[in-house]
Amino acid sequence: MREGLDTFNEELTIPKNTTNTFVLMLSQIVKRCSPLPSSSKIMILGAGFSGNHIAAVLKSLGNSVLCSRRNLEKPGADFVFDSEAPSLPPKNILNEVTHLLSCIPPTKDGEDPVLNKLNAHLKSMPLEWVGYLSTTGVYGNYEGDWVKETDPVKPKQTRSKNRLACEQSWQASELPVQILRLPGIYGPGRSALQNIQSGKSKIIEKPGQVFSRIHVDDIAGAIIYLMNLATKGERPSIVNIADNIPTSSMEIISYAASLLECSLPPIESFEIASKTMSPMALSFWEENRRVSNQLLCKYLGYELIHPDYKSGLKDCLIQEQSSRMIN
Repeated sequence: MREGLDTFNEELTIPKNTTNTFVLMLSQIVKRCSPLPSSSKIMILGAGFSGNHIAAVLKSLGNSVLCSRRNLEKPGADFVFDSEAPSLPPKNILNEVTHLLSCIPPTKDGEDPVLNKLNAHLKSMPLEWVGYLSTTGVYGNYEGDWVKETDPVKPKQTRSKNRLACEQSWQASELPVQILRLPGIYGPGRSALQNIQSGKSKIIEKPGQVFSRIHVDDIAGAIIYLMNLATKGERPSIVNIADNIPTSSMEIISYAASLLECSLPPIESFEIASKTMSPMALSFWEENRRVSNQLLCKYLGYELIHPDYKSGLKDCLIQEQSSRMIN
């Protein structure tokens, strides 16, 4: 990373509602990140798996962060924002927000729920940076070729078309927006390791098919890095956040099995497996692309914490084993 590579808060502040696994991950990411200016107030809307992790790192860096969930009893919730409810967050929550990250998916009609409900409020905030978590699904099928931010988007799936519509709404909002396109997300407690341990996993063989992925550590690290770059006036409108090596499902599951020291799940051809796949699962296998991270890593200078699936899955296993020992 460019600056702050050695920045580390020795007395790590652990946010409330943080799991032991979260705690173990934080120190390594904090070493890689620089805090935002002390005057910053960050709001994360829809703080689920990724949003909660980003918030935990920012809080550990000493920044002020508020997260929304639909229910205050959910992990990491500071206030309620439900796009389907008539009420809005309290004004004191919205005041003085400088950085906003939206992790909330489109409505069934393809509209953005945050812009629908909060657009007028957003215009009155002193926003310096707005991030929208989107998907690399907007690129559509590239038959295994590499895709970068400047390549045409040609989504086929309804969910990807809806994401693209939301991207366009954010870009038309006149806010300082950065679109962050993510491929498959994984991390401790949510990876191929769990698929194998469940006993329901199988290896699907489809020659030439690859998937791009990103570890949740690098979602947090990259987004905080991009927030800091924006304070220096460097804010590309769209950034892919993906690791270096798109790989087949077979490679991922085989490596996960080797880490767990267990036998490989059964192998089944895609032709046979597709007959019993859900429409959602089938839609993922219908598209094939390699997502380029050259803008993020080569030109903007972000250094991946987990550059490939081997590093990422090893980390997941270590974190999960350590968490079980603590618990």
